[in-house]
Amino acid sequence: MKRIFLGLVLLVVALGAAMAAALYTTQQRPFKGYTGDEAFVDIAPGSSTPAMARSLADAGVVQNPPAFRIAVWRRGAGRRLQAGEYRFDAPMTPGEVVDKIARGDVYLRPVTFREGLTMRQMAAIFEERGFGTAGEFLTAAAREQSIRDIDPTAPDLEGYLFPDTYTLPRRTTADQLVERMVGRFEKALTPEIRAKAAARGLSVRQLVTLASLVEKETAKAEERPLVAAVYANRIKIGMGLQCDPTVIYALERAGRYTGNLTRADLQFDSPYNTYRYAGLPPGPIAAPGQASLAAAAEPADVPYLYFVSRNDGSHVFATTLDEHNRNVQEWQVKYFRERRQRQ
Repeated sequence: MKRIFLGLVLLVVALGAAMAAALYTTQQRPFKGYTGDEAFVDIAPGSSTPAMARSLADAGVVQNPPAFRIAVWRRGAGRRLQAGEYRFDAPMTPGEVVDKIARGDVYLRPVTFREGLTMRQMAAIFEERGFGTAGEFLTAAAREQSIRDIDPTAPDLEGYLFPDTYTLPRRTTADQLVERMVGRFEKALTPEIRAKAAARGLSVRQLVTLASLVEKETAKAEERPLVAAVYANRIKIGMGLQCDPTVIYALERAGRYTGNLTRADLQFDSPYNTYRYAGLPPGPIAAPGQASLAAAAEPADVPYLYFVSRNDGSHVFATTLDEHNRNVQEWQVKYFRERRQRQ
């Protein structure tokens, strides 16, 4: 009996040693059990360590649940593990997996909306980046309730979706993204900007509308207050704004824009057409950035009423029509005539 008992003890010790060796090897050896190039594991808030271990093992990220649980124990990381979706694209040891989750290194994808985009253009980017359909984005952007407190007359969120780069989880919905974009807009519309706009008699909607015109006309920081001044000066004397981007926006809304603006287009009947209707259009024509909002709230103190493109992204400004006509002759007529001659 003693021999049998001793044999059993030795067997248990041997099995324990073998198991310990196996566990040690598992802890030291990088593992990749999924067949594709990458695997995603979504760890829900409040998940227990055993639940995480099962999810990771099922996804082929760790060899088995004990491997992960032991690594958590060895690192004392039980209270530091964070929820979120994680992307794995290379063999990793259980310890490396634990460290990744403890850091909260969740998988996020960037999506960039530059200044001056319309809701439809943003919707196309949302779809191109694979977050959902353009229709879902436009449906979310039609819910104007989120900005009712600052613009009670808004029919949608045109102009109020702040242009920026957003880093998003893969399963971010259009509603979630739109909510973040509106939140960023509200932060960009600082109390100082709102106070300056109010001092000039501008509602938030008028401010954002003017800022959207500025955004579409120039990308140069130093020119934004000058462009804002031109439009503010024209509004003050009852002069038409004659802003080409408003006509383009009107044509796009009607599905009639071909990519070229013609003289006939300038007569298109739309309240957004500032060649036909004086004053600001009824709402924003694009998403302005913070610099354009600031310029619209505080235009430069200049007498300019006109500006024309230098064809390099900059503009030349004028106070009188005669001066403007000379600028047009120099920077448009003469410029394009000489360009054609060189071709």
